[in-house]
Amino acid sequence: MSTKSRGWMRKAGVAQESSAQRPEFARKWVVLLCILSFFIGISFTNRMWMMVSNVSNGDTPAESRAKSTTVLAGSESNSVGPADAELQTMGRRSYFMVIGINTSFRGSRRRESIRKTWMPQGEKLEQLEREKGIVIRFVIGHHKLSGGVFNTIIQEEEKVYQDIMRLDHVEAYLDLSAKTKKYFSTAVSLWDAEFYVKVDDDVHVNPAALGMILAGHRNKPRMYIGCMKSGPVLYQKDVKYHEPEYWKFGDAKNNYFRHATGQIYAISRDIATYISENRKILHEYANEDVSLGAWLIGLDVEHVDERRLCCSTPPDCRWKALGGITCAATFDWNCSGICLADQRMADVHESCGENTEALLNSRFSQ
Repeated sequence: MSTKSRGWMRKAGVAQESSAQRPEFARKWVVLLCILSFFIGISFTNRMWMMVSNVSNGDTPAESRAKSTTVLAGSESNSVGPADAELQTMGRRSYFMVIGINTSFRGSRRRESIRKTWMPQGEKLEQLEREKGIVIRFVIGHHKLSGGVFNTIIQEEEKVYQDIMRLDHVEAYLDLSAKTKKYFSTAVSLWDAEFYVKVDDDVHVNPAALGMILAGHRNKPRMYIGCMKSGPVLYQKDVKYHEPEYWKFGDAKNNYFRHATGQIYAISRDIATYISENRKILHEYANEDVSLGAWLIGLDVEHVDERRLCCSTPPDCRWKALGGITCAATFDWNCSGICLADQRMADVHESCGENTEALLNSRFSQ
């Protein structure tokens, strides 16, 4: 046999040997790909099952996607109260409304006045969450001096009452718009509620009356409920509520667009979710009620002007009660809240407050 022939035979032998090894090599990759496909399929099936379950409960596809995605806005903070640990470990349940009471480090007396009047305490607060799906929390961030006496006071107060929600936010008066975004984002991540309410700690609230108002707007998309106003844009410097970006609202002496007054307002779940998901690009104006109105002005949102959310203090709210109109929120316009709230909250409650059992006995029918 020639040298050329022997060379060809050697090459053929190598080729035959490689061909014999190739099936074994291919089988290993097939097995690995099968295992990988199995785990991908399991992950996809679980996600789809969550969405199908939400839809079967009456959610829209958008709501289903929102529920199957964890909102991380408040993941850094969250000091939570009675029912929250169970929520985080056993899965989300549905709530009717979350009432967040905006407070500050210097607001301890205001918080005490609310606890002694319109906000249930202890077992009744837990019962309210368990039986009515109503969550009430004081909302506060952290002091700029980390580990200082103010943070310690809030921590001790929280241990006693278990009614405070801490935000991953540094408290400052000029950062109320940022705090509002953080509140809604954190609340949405903790409680799957139909409505989210923001109220100041110098406002008297009748929660049962508030619940009845919100119940009338159930199953409606994109609800924005409050006392709507359109005040002047304060372009002058060194005045309260000055708007540094006044030029964005038109010429000097223009009015703002219609928006809810900041003492109290409510938004539905879909709006709160929208704020949470877009919080990084929502612009913050000097006044938080204006900021919220700005975030919603370009959306298909229903503005509900509800005057029972802005009654004046006695005798106004008392006269209305005698006439069959129960005020859901009461404050003094000239003080943007109840003047001397820590001293007068009890008197306002005495004149215009609900019966102590009204909230637990109320039925907010679907």
